[in-house]
Amino acid sequence: MVKKSEYRNWGGVIALGLIWGGTFVVVAMALEGYGPLTVATSRTTLGAVTLLIMMWITKRKIPTGGRNLWRSIIVIGILSTALPFVLLSWGQQFVSSAFAGLSMAAIPLMVLPLAHFFSDEPLNLRRFVGVLVGFSGALVLIGPGLVQLGMGTEPLAQLACIGAALCFACASIFTRRCPPIDPVVLSALSLVVGSIALLPLMLLVEGLPSWHGSIPSIAIILLGLVPTAFATLLRVSIIRSAGSVFMTLVNYQVPIWSMVFGSWILSEALPLRFYIALAMILIGLAISQWFSLRKLLIGR
Repeated sequence: MVKKSEYRNWGGVIALGLIWGGTFVVVAMALEGYGPLTVATSRTTLGAVTLLIMMWITKRKIPTGGRNLWRSIIVIGILSTALPFVLLSWGQQFVSSAFAGLSMAAIPLMVLPLAHFFSDEPLNLRRFVGVLVGFSGALVLIGPGLVQLGMGTEPLAQLACIGAALCFACASIFTRRCPPIDPVVLSALSLVVGSIALLPLMLLVEGLPSWHGSIPSIAIILLGLVPTAFATLLRVSIIRSAGSVFMTLVNYQVPIWSMVFGSWILSEALPLRFYIALAMILIGLAISQWFSLRKLLIGR
């Protein structure tokens, strides 16, 4: 008999796939009224405030750990919030939300070689083959842009999206190596670091934001509350209940939903190479995480 907790975990994973897959459409809506720095800063700041309130409600305290802990928090905050949020917001001015979402599918494939050299997860032959297949898909995705480097802004925007994925992958390694800390506290403080880093830059470049219409403004609020704050809490809940391996199922959903929402809501064109890249990246993920997937889906 299936336990209620299992239904809840599967529902949570599907919800996270929908939330993170739809994030890129919401970013595109926010960019219709605000600059990329304002979008990134507002998202980070609203998420930080929300999680700090959650810390206060649940009586979690700011850690008094040593220099290594705070150094890790700062690095994670820059790599998981400030830098990738700016790269994605800037890049999505010139590329489709579907492209941005599809580029994020490369994150777990980037983590594998990084973990081999900088963490405690060796890259065996099966994982190496999966990485090669997945990165071949990424090359299919950005290949035309690489050929056109120096010919307009779009190729640089494509590289910015891939760069954001690399930032998230590096942040995963630093998070794994971070000294012990409550996940909600780490999430909140990393957003605080991102907000502190971005606020002066936003004020200097784009100035103090004002109301620029209902759709862009509501989109910014949603970005801070749903994919940044709420999704973090949901992610922590699923990991505690079902484990981090179960969370990898989200990686397979995000690029699919980003393409669906981009086409459906924003009427974005989906070139054939998007489908080819998606198939190759998902196959690469399946190969590299085969045993984990088999255990989750068939129980052995």
